[in-house]
Amino acid sequence: MDENNEQLEPQNTPIQPEDALLAIDSSALNTNEDLTFKNRLDLSELQESVEKIKLEVGKIIVGQKDMVDMLIASLLAKGHALIEGVPGVAKTVTAKLLAKSLSVGFSRIQFTPDLMPSDILGTSVFNLKDSEFEFKKGPIFSNMILIDEINRAPAKTQAALFEVMEEQQITIDGNKFNLDSPFMVLATQNPIEQEGTYRLPEAQLDRFLFKIDVDYPNLEEEIEILSREHALRDGVKTDKIESFLTAKQITEYQNLVTQVLVETHLLKYIAQLIVATRSNQFLYLGASPRASIAILKSSKAFAAMSGRDFVTPEDIKRAAIPVLHHRVIVTPEREMEGVSSKQIIKQIIETVEIPR
Repeated sequence: MDENNEQLEPQNTPIQPEDALLAIDSSALNTNEDLTFKNRLDLSELQESVEKIKLEVGKIIVGQKDMVDMLIASLLAKGHALIEGVPGVAKTVTAKLLAKSLSVGFSRIQFTPDLMPSDILGTSVFNLKDSEFEFKKGPIFSNMILIDEINRAPAKTQAALFEVMEEQQITIDGNKFNLDSPFMVLATQNPIEQEGTYRLPEAQLDRFLFKIDVDYPNLEEEIEILSREHALRDGVKTDKIESFLTAKQITEYQNLVTQVLVETHLLKYIAQLIVATRSNQFLYLGASPRASIAILKSSKAFAAMSGRDFVTPEDIKRAAIPVLHHRVIVTPEREMEGVSSKQIIKQIIETVEIPR
């Protein structure tokens, strides 16, 4: 009996320190807690829509990823975009495809030297039936406005866009008309041809959030363009594009972008970049406070497109050149030497210390 009891008694074997550490490590590895970072804002739907827009535009456009990204960022930041490039690099087509991927109103206005402001904004017409004047809205009353060759219209017609681009309203005959949201102007211009064109004044350029320079495609992209054109036969390119994003969704995304977090030290970083343009010896004219606000808005848009609800210094650096290079003026001496505003802005970005 005693022998059986001795066999049933548990043996107290001491636990080695190494075994205890292994037990702790294994329990930590087997935890089911989700340690992944979660955004304060739910940007998954926005990010999914952005990727779908890129996919739709990519059905037709080869390359030009930077241009498409900046157009989408401009839309999310409630801004306007000026696209500059030589003829035939798909400036107008890309803008039309972006508009077609959205279920919103679209107007295309071809600027010509004889175009009048009333051709854009609208005019009052006398109604014989009612014996009173009736306002007929122009093509500017839409959501997405594509202005082709904006520098071909005279200054009087260009100036008609000042109020509508800044305040999303127009004033005619003492009456104020508000435009529906979202509202975005996409303008194209050719930097090479000067005959029959009117240079945009600085005040007009300042209304554009981005100035997007479009370059030639590389060899591989050129071959892909030819292959797609050959396979198309007599088909229509734009028939492949699906419209899926409504005006309400776009407005919701725009409001979501405004809630993206920007730390105080990053606000100071933006201000330091802007102030540096005003004291740079190679620049005759520096950037205004509107430029700093533009960098703030566009960096929020880039962050949201990346799925983040906070801005990083990389977002600010990415926004700086397209926001600033059409808002500053190079001194005549440096311009004669071939120095561009882009080169000076890059130098400023490199010299201003990035906050940590």
